[in-house]
Amino acid sequence: MNTPKRPIYFDYNATTPVLPSVFEAMKPYFTEEFGNPSSLSHSYGWSANMAVEKAREQIASALHCRSKEVYFTSGATESNNLAILGLVTKLGNQEEGSAPHFITSQAEHKSVLEVCRLAQTRFGAEITIIDPDRFGQVSLKQIQQSVQPNTRLISVMMANNEIGTINPIAEIGKWAKSQNILFHTDCAQSFGKLPIHVEDMAIDILSLSGHKIYGPKGVGVLFVRSENPSVELLPLLSGGTQEHGIRPGTLNVPGIVGLGAATELALSDMSTESERLKALQKHLISGVLSQLPEATLNGHPTERLATNVSFSFSGLSADIFALGLNGLALSAGSACASGTSSPSHVLKAIGHSDRLARATVRFGLGRLTTFADIKLAIDKIVEMVVKSRQISIV
Repeated sequence: MNTPKRPIYFDYNATTPVLPSVFEAMKPYFTEEFGNPSSLSHSYGWSANMAVEKAREQIASALHCRSKEVYFTSGATESNNLAILGLVTKLGNQEEGSAPHFITSQAEHKSVLEVCRLAQTRFGAEITIIDPDRFGQVSLKQIQQSVQPNTRLISVMMANNEIGTINPIAEIGKWAKSQNILFHTDCAQSFGKLPIHVEDMAIDILSLSGHKIYGPKGVGVLFVRSENPSVELLPLLSGGTQEHGIRPGTLNVPGIVGLGAATELALSDMSTESERLKALQKHLISGVLSQLPEATLNGHPTERLATNVSFSFSGLSADIFALGLNGLALSAGSACASGTSSPSHVLKAIGHSDRLARATVRFGLGRLTTFADIKLAIDKIVEMVVKSRQISIV
């Protein structure tokens, strides 16, 4: 029986495969090194604890922070929840009678936007949600105009998961620090792809996920600054002292080891892999836009991730994509929004109509993407649009 040929993978912004070297690093911690890192009375626990602390140091080195500032979670969604809700509940205990004010962007991931709204409805926080510009970028000027006397947190993602736009994080962070306002950034898409220096960028709280950098799913990190200033969060869970009580529960040792290994690998060839991906990205963008004038490139033309290309096609129905792009595994938005009938909130935020937002495809480029894959993708898109024109004429 012949196995059907799998489509070419173009959804690296949604998730990445665990690389063989990362998997090999993880394997012992499923079997012979299976100890609980909190069990420090015997060698099984010591071995697991050493592995966790090694990964913590690997990630701290990548972020240029102290290892004690790295807290392991199940992923960026949990980290974003803990950052925002953990802060608002802490502030509520400290500042009774004074509602804290948070600033974020309409282009953020839903694990920030919806959590901010939850902080508003359940904990009484005041929330300002800034509209990004047509490229999906947030400016420092917009933030400055939104600040109030009770502003306690600014949360702006480093790079957008749907359209790839990179925000001026260092500029925002430094200004926030000058105003004694905490700054949180969601780095799920940018970690391992862009240099991140929490000191130079004046980042106070940061979220990331392992499965975006060829590590395993179900593991992530929350960076929480311990000095200048010392950031305090209240835990969302109770029942354990792990991760200094901020995130109780038995640690996912194999996942943490995999995240550490994936981090080291990402840093080892970040510049060379970025240049390779930029060449692929340029080829895909020019190949589509030169042949299809009705196509629109979403996101910033230059300040964008090398892994992301998002096109919208005016006059096309979303149904055409399912028929015309068979053989390509890609996304019509973000993976977190798939399965819903609503158009992408990010595409709506940059001014797209519902129809145009639905006539959008996102290509995620990654380590296994080749020029041959890009050429096939261009041919498929052009063929799809030509066929759709013929159908509309008939």
